[in-house]
Amino acid sequence: MTNKPQIFKFLIGTLSIFFIFFISGCGVYKPVDARKVDPNVSERVKKNIEEGKGFRVMRGLKKSSGTFEFASSNEMWRASIDLLDFTPFSNVDYSGGIIITDWFSDENSKENEYLKITVKFLSNEIRSDGLDILVHKKTCNVSNKCKITKLDSTLPGEIKLAILKEASKLKAAKPEKDEDYTMPTFKD
Repeated sequence: MTNKPQIFKFLIGTLSIFFIFFISGCGVYKPVDARKVDPNVSERVKKNIEEGKGFRVMRGLKKSSGTFEFASSNEMWRASIDLLDFTPFSNVDYSGGIIITDWFSDENSKENEYLKITVKFLSNEIRSDGLDILVHKKTCNVSNKCKITKLDSTLPGEIKLAILKEASKLKAAKPEKDEDYTMPTFKD
């Protein structure tokens, strides 16, 4: 009988030695001149990626706070939230630029008839082509079988117009920044 732990150790040792020689022979390690290499790791990584010399796996495993182009300071975003606050939201994604309401009905709608509004932000500027509004209608029968259709009426246009008007009001009420303004210095 052979001793399995000894064979296992022998194979691991042999593979380790082979792997070390294989890597060192591939030219993975190259000495570099410290005067020509930036000591800042993130700058080196950025430069290498721009030159096509490297890649990132899973975004470097760093947790980032993300970029929020449609943050709450954006007038169109705030106007949309304000105008649609009468209904619960099923999805609100600042970074993706989308607001989706839950199914809702009001006192004017027929029984078993529900609406869902989707607002897609295509730009963070106050422009009519910066928004895409979709309204879906769900009609259910007594056996609770439902049919969902895209609503082709003036309602999406009216919602878009209301959002644009409210966003314009919010922008007009916002104080302008003076780029030339400097904080005064006070003497003790």
